[in-house]
Amino acid sequence: MTTQRQIVEQPQSQMQKVKNSGVITYNGSPLTDDKDEEMSRSALSAFRAKEEEIERKKMEVRERVQAQLGRVEEETKRLSEIREELEALSDPMRKEVAIIRKRIDAVNRELRPLGQGCQKKEKEYKEALEAFNEKNKEKSQLVTKLMELVSESERLRMKKLEELSKNIESIQ
Repeated sequence: MTTQRQIVEQPQSQMQKVKNSGVITYNGSPLTDDKDEEMSRSALSAFRAKEEEIERKKMEVRERVQAQLGRVEEETKRLSEIREELEALSDPMRKEVAIIRKRIDAVNRELRPLGQGCQKKEKEYKEALEAFNEKNKEKSQLVTKLMELVSESERLRMKKLEELSKNIESIQ
């Protein structure tokens, strides 16, 4: 049984012998044109056989690659379908979350001016309260002073009345 290596080496050695200049010998004996032609044919047929073997193996590899590519494409399709299903499952939640986030943003935009207005009003209230307390304090001081003046006035009037009363008594 001949191996592939022997098939390849045999035509190469035969080709070497054909290429040599001078007397061509095969196993030590001179070759004739018929034997030369026979060797060329056998070398050519061995070369063709080798080419056919290479082509057959090439086709087998190509078929395996195509089969593998087909499987990869199927898996890619399955993965994209799974991804779409996952997105479909989470999509309603995303929409609701997005709507709520938009509403939160809108409320935040409304709250900012309200908060600023509230702070402004609180400041105005504190200022007004301070002014009110100051005026109230001033009023109590004035009322106290008024009470003192009224008391002093009554005391002085009482004193005058007593003096007048004494004067009237002394005149009588």
